[in-house]
Amino acid sequence: MSKVVKLQASDSHEFDAYVAQPNGTPRAGLVVVQEIFGINQHIRSVADRFAQEGFFAVAPAIFDRAEKHVELGYDGSGVQKGMALLQKIGIDDTVKDVDAALHYASSETGKPAGVVGYCYGGTLAWLSATRLAPGAVVGYYGGHIVKFVEEKPRVPVMLHFGKKDDHIPETDVAKVHAAHPEVEIYWYDAGHGFNCDMRGSYNEKAAKEAMARTLAFFNKHL
Repeated sequence: MSKVVKLQASDSHEFDAYVAQPNGTPRAGLVVVQEIFGINQHIRSVADRFAQEGFFAVAPAIFDRAEKHVELGYDGSGVQKGMALLQKIGIDDTVKDVDAALHYASSETGKPAGVVGYCYGGTLAWLSATRLAPGAVVGYYGGHIVKFVEEKPRVPVMLHFGKKDDHIPETDVAKVHAAHPEVEIYWYDAGHGFNCDMRGSYNEKAAKEAMARTLAFFNKHL
């Protein structure tokens, strides 16, 4: 079952969140952080998939700070608009929205909540691990994690990257690994966005492997 709820960040900003509820008692809460394309069909399907695995999944609409109801495609115009929207909101404010979603997921389940993020959301997942209080964090191809490499995660973190990712240099990931050897980092023979089955870069094998590792990680730590 799914629904859209209204959440409020610590600065009183109100925003939407897509919620996918599992059948039966939730295993734990999980915040699903979007790419730069909004809470589109793909992100909703990701939340739905985690709900099928027993998680109470919450996907905060972080673009609500700039524009409501954003759902972008994966073409050039979608990328361009997504990047433009990012310029209008600060990353510190989006962390507040993730925090509000975390509190909501925890309060609804009575259990710790984790964070999983993709692309831009992968970087926000990292910042949730260093600045917030989730139970565990997983980030997929977060290109700007290296900018915050000096921040130390407070909780277990797993990161997924593609060897053919033109957006994230391997040297950047190496810096993260060197600074935080305790972080689990996995490489796949795939490009950027390999988890998204609506993109040309989708790689089914890599997506399945990453999901299996992600589920095992959350089942262990949440």
